[in-house]
Amino acid sequence: MGLRILIVDDALFMRNMLRDIFNSAGFEVVGEAGNGKEAVDRYRELRPDLVTMDIVMPLQSGIEALQDIMSFHPQARVVMCSALGQESLVVEAVESGARDFIVKPFKAERVLEVVRRVAGASA
Repeated sequence: MGLRILIVDDALFMRNMLRDIFNSAGFEVVGEAGNGKEAVDRYRELRPDLVTMDIVMPLQSGIEALQDIMSFHPQARVVMCSALGQESLVVEAVESGARDFIVKPFKAERVLEVVRRVAGASA
């Protein structure tokens, strides 16, 4: 069975880009969310193997959503997505439990490299 992934980003085109990258690699995108609150709800509902999480989103930031997810599932595998210039937020995310990060604009090879490394044997 392929890796089950939840994509979280407030920009639909970013979610579409990631979905295409994951589908081409044989991974299953089990859900999407457009803000941090929705991300936490979708995580509870779907229990994906891995989450890609944008940092800057409406209603609840990716870091706040990450902290919520880690509070009830400390083994969660979350990879943060950040734009250039958000280094301090990336550091905060890693300190909050993120396993790694990818920088926008995405390069498919880098996305898959990070996801496979974070997922480990299940990828």
